[in-house]
Formats: sequence, C-alpha cells, structure tokens
Amino acid sequence: MRGYVLKRLAQAIGVLWAAYTLSFLVLDLLPGDPVSAMAGAGSDSAEIDPAQLAALRHQYGFDKPVLAQYADYLGRAVRGDLGDAISTGRPVTSTLADALPGTLQLTGAALLLAVVLGGGLAVLATCTTRRWLRQLLLSLPPLGVSVPTFWVGLLLVESFSFRLRWFPAFGNDGLRGLILPAVTLAIPTGAQIAQVLSKSLLTALDQPYVETARAKGAGRWRVHLRHALRNASLPALTVVGLLVGQLVAGSVVVETVFARDGLGRVTAAAVTAQDIPLVQGVVVFGALIFVLTNLIVDLVYPLLDPRIVAASGRKAGVA
Repeated sequence: MRGYVLKRLAQAIGVLWAAYTLSFLVLDLLPGDPVSAMAGAGSDSAEIDPAQLAALRHQYGFDKPVLAQYADYLGRAVRGDLGDAISTGRPVTSTLADALPGTLQLTGAALLLAVVLGGGLAVLATCTTRRWLRQLLLSLPPLGVSVPTFWVGLLLVESFSFRLRWFPAFGNDGLRGLILPAVTLAIPTGAQIAQVLSKSLLTALDQPYVETARAKGAGRWRVHLRHALRNASLPALTVVGLLVGQLVAGSVVVETVFARDGLGRVTAAAVTAQDIPLVQGVVVFGALIFVLTNLIVDLVYPLLDPRIVAASGRKAGVA
C-alpha cells in the first residue's frame, strides 16, 4: 500500500509540474504585451513613457530571458508565491483566495447534484423491468451531454427567474442564488456519470456472481445495490475524478451567465487584460484541484477493490 500511495503522489507532482510548464510556454508564445496593455498602450490619448515600461518589465521579470523567467517563477511557485497580478498589482494567491469560496460552493453543489442525479438515473434505468422506461431513461444522458451549458443556464433563468420568479437570476444570493447555477453545471456532468455507470451496471448484471446472488433468493434491488453497484462504481468513480476539472472549467461560463463572483469571472477578466501571472495562477490552481481529486479517487480504489493494490505490486515486482 505504501508503494501504491508513493507512486500516485509522484504522478500528482509530475502532473502539476507539466501543467505549470505548459501554461508558461503557451502564455509566453501569445501575441501582445501585457505590460504595455497595463500602462495604457492601446489608448489614443495615453503617451507611454519608455522608462515606465522598462521599469514595469523589470518589476515583473519580463526583461529576463525566457529560461530565467521560467526558473524564477517555478522557484517562487514551489514556495507558494505565484507573483503579482499585472492588472491589479495584488498577489495572485490573494486574488485566487478571495474568489475561491464562491467557486468551491458552486462546483461542490454541482458535483453533489451530478452524482445523485446521474447515479440515481443509472440505477433506475438498469433496475426497471419495463423496456420502454429503460430505453427512455437511457436516452436522457446523451441528450444532457450534447446540450450547451450556456443554453441550459439561459433557459433556466428565463423559466425560473423571469417567468416564475422562484430564484434570483444573478448574483451570490445565498442558497436560492446557488440552485440554478448548480443545476446548470450539474446537468452535463450528471449525464456523463449516468452514461458510464449504466453501461457498467449492465455489464456487471451479466456476471456469474450476480446469477449466484439471484439463485440464493436476492431481490432485484438487493442485487443492484449490494452486488452489482460496488463493482460497477469503479469506472464511474474514475469519471467523477476527471469531471472535477471540467466543473472548474465550466464555472467560467456559468459564473458569467449568472454574474456570480468566483474563479470563472477572475479568469475571464485576466484573459481579457492579458494578465499572464493571474492566468497562470488559475491554470495551476485548476491543475491542483484536478490532481488532488484524482489522488483521492486513486486512494479510494483499494477500499472498493483491494486487488488493485495487489496488481500494482505485481507489476512493480516484475519491473
């Protein structure tokens, strides 16, 4: 078990380093000069002092060679210092920390709804004995995946905010203001969970151990929840780990549609202002959430199926 955990930790650190490096290279290759944009170079009335531009480039390290910038930024990032935002002058970590609670609240609620709705739909679709109902329920997940998130958000705002006036259309207004954005973000995520889990359940229900349980007199729901669901949940659990990153990315659209404060709006503003340190901080933070979630999923795997650790140990011994 110790070797399994250490291997997963090493992989997590490698993913973080790769995300940081790729984001640095991509942002360095983008056209435009963020320092000039900050100083007002795009304005017809503004006269930019070259000395001021040089001082700003020196302040943010843009006057150094690319490799020197990378080494400097990476060294500070390891110590938890992601630099200062060009557009505001505030530390990137402070900016992200201020925006984090709203995004975590939104993504956490959306993930909970997605797991409950997607899992419930998959179990109900594979457990029902009525063929027409099964086909109807199994046709819903592909529809949920294909519908654009922004369209769902606008439709919910039109229906439940403007027409019925049940929920506020915009802002961070407590629980009532969280429901529509969370549902918007949960629909495509829950649909993907339902797709994977329903296929896994149908496969598990054809296994010999299920036939044995039925032969011993186990009822339909007991077979589903006690025997088939535990084995079928492994692929779905993998998808949940991968979808956390998608939820964080989807928060950019949802927070924009519902005018909520969070990382999504910070990201949109940083991209518009060509704020490289802030954009890179958002990328690294998103990668950190993705890595931590998948690390937790990897550590939960042995609890559901101890054979995973044994297989990992055999591969290490062979190597």
